[in-house]
Amino acid sequence: MWNIFKKNDKKKEAQEEKPTVESAEQIEENEPVLPEENEAETSETEASAAEAEALSQAIEDSVEAIPDEAPEQAPSIEAVEQPEKKKKGLFSKLKDGLRKTRDTLFGGLFVESDERINDEFYDELEEAMIISDMGMNTTEKLLSLLRAKLKEDGIHKRSEARDILIGLLADNMRTDTEFPPDSSPAVILIVGVNGVGKTTSIGKLASMYKQDGRKVMLAAGDTFRAAAAEQLTIWAERAGVPIVKHNEGADPAAVVFDAIASYKAKGCDLLICDTAGRLHNKKNLMNELAKIRRVIDRELPGVPVEVLLVLDATTGQNAIAQAKAFGENTGLTGIILTKLDGTAKGGVVVAVKDELDLPVRFVGVGEGIDDLQPFDAVSFAQALI
Repeated sequence: MWNIFKKNDKKKEAQEEKPTVESAEQIEENEPVLPEENEAETSETEASAAEAEALSQAIEDSVEAIPDEAPEQAPSIEAVEQPEKKKKGLFSKLKDGLRKTRDTLFGGLFVESDERINDEFYDELEEAMIISDMGMNTTEKLLSLLRAKLKEDGIHKRSEARDILIGLLADNMRTDTEFPPDSSPAVILIVGVNGVGKTTSIGKLASMYKQDGRKVMLAAGDTFRAAAAEQLTIWAERAGVPIVKHNEGADPAAVVFDAIASYKAKGCDLLICDTAGRLHNKKNLMNELAKIRRVIDRELPGVPVEVLLVLDATTGQNAIAQAKAFGENTGLTGIILTKLDGTAKGGVVVAVKDELDLPVRFVGVGEGIDDLQPFDAVSFAQALI
């Protein structure tokens, strides 16, 4: 390595301070950065061994720091992972999100032993189900079904009872209703109270359907919250889909009207509409949602409309009240459950489906743009119990 510093006239230029490598490009081309010339010259024998070792180490460290191949561009979103890292499976993330509930509430009930099922087991199971936010009515229904099934099959071990309960939970949450955007042009109207993650969910939906080959358009119908349209615009850019927006304070129904016109003109097949967050007990704001729905029905007759309520998984039983109020004004067709990533109990999903017959369409298991997944009843039940 020192040979590259020899001059033809057998002289070396001295430097009082340690030289540095100015760029990775020069290292790759074996063109060293030479020290600046001083007035006084010193011979090669006067260079100390310590300086030589330091210089050698500096150059080697710089070479090692050079990547094999520089990326073409910086990642545009925080959720992009390094190529060499294997992406964590969504089911694994779901299990991690419900680990607290599974381990704390249900973990000790279904032991791998010959411990028999008795009244104490049912009492403990009832308490765990209620604490997990399933609600009293849903809990009593499932326990009744579990008792009958265990008796019918002659099961007396708790470890075997776990599989039966998972099956009952999955059956309770399963739906046979097809989600229209999976196969045909459609509109998805996103509603919910403030802070549940509507805008983020829309961005993730747009990315997911764009990757599936759909022609997606976004409508920034939240014109009340400051910078809401700008936030959704960022998500649209990340997903690579067009967006229609108006100035802050504009009529949300007018935004949706213009978005539908653009949707038709550009030949899109999926329109996802954002709406302002509102409390479910504010009648005037809820009426505005009904107005948006009327505009969609009038301008896109015959096109199926999915109205998805975004629920924070940490909400608990208050989610039932929210779903009832939004359902009365917009005709809810499904649920997006967000923040299912470590703090939520998760049982409210079972209660919403059981009491309101609203299927869960998607669950959010993280902050990344790919961390919204279609709901699978069996996987959810296995992760919960």
